[in-house]
Amino acid sequence: MLKSFSVTDIGKKRKLNQDFVYVSETPVGNLPNLFIVADGMGGHNAGDFASKCAVETMVREIRGCFEKNPVRILGKAIRAANDQIRRRAKEDASLYGMGTTVVVATVLGHYLQLANVGDSRLYIINDEIRQITRDHSLVEEMVRMGGIDRETARNHPDKNIITRAIGGLDTVEIDFFNEELHPGDLVLLCSDGLTNMLEDAEIGRILKEHSCGEENSLEGNFLRENALQGKAGRLVEAANNNGGKDNIAVILIDVFARE
Repeated sequence: MLKSFSVTDIGKKRKLNQDFVYVSETPVGNLPNLFIVADGMGGHNAGDFASKCAVETMVREIRGCFEKNPVRILGKAIRAANDQIRRRAKEDASLYGMGTTVVVATVLGHYLQLANVGDSRLYIINDEIRQITRDHSLVEEMVRMGGIDRETARNHPDKNIITRAIGGLDTVEIDFFNEELHPGDLVLLCSDGLTNMLEDAEIGRILKEHSCGEENSLEGNFLRENALQGKAGRLVEAANNNGGKDNIAVILIDVFARE
């Protein structure tokens, strides 16, 4: 039985929360469930408007979509969000230049279908932590081309420059992934406010800490219900303790949670 928990936090340095999340464990249109993290950018209120507008447009598009193929459903939704952000930015000068990242996923039985634009990420954590998405950022391109190593990339002055965003161009390039899921897998969607403050190994360590208790005890049932909330809270706390330089968004999905 799939269970999830989501949280956003303003962090310690920002005056506005431009991250936006959406979680539905029940069907949305022809998708059996839906999880979205968006991290907006733009001056004044434009960033938080962009992330919220993009997510609401995607959800509306998915609800009304007659497609059966999840890749087509997610693709149409992201392209509709891109069109809407571009349209609103042209209509309102105060929103000019706004954009947002997005990472979106749906669980289809033992498989995870996901898509991303920008540098918000999706991980699968079990015995190890694996980043599934690829950042669309200037620094990531430098790493891929061999210009810098991964450690240097973490502290590079241009690390926040992204190469793709919803609203950036009239057409949007989307990455799609399909991953098989296994018992014990935990899925994490997050904004860069988490990953810029915590290394992957630390994220994995926090998520693997604290078992949920005995399976047949009332206490164990209670702890399992609250385990995802506790893990998400510890991620946010650790990111803030390391500086909290940006807004933080976290969605955790326990794909094979027991009832």
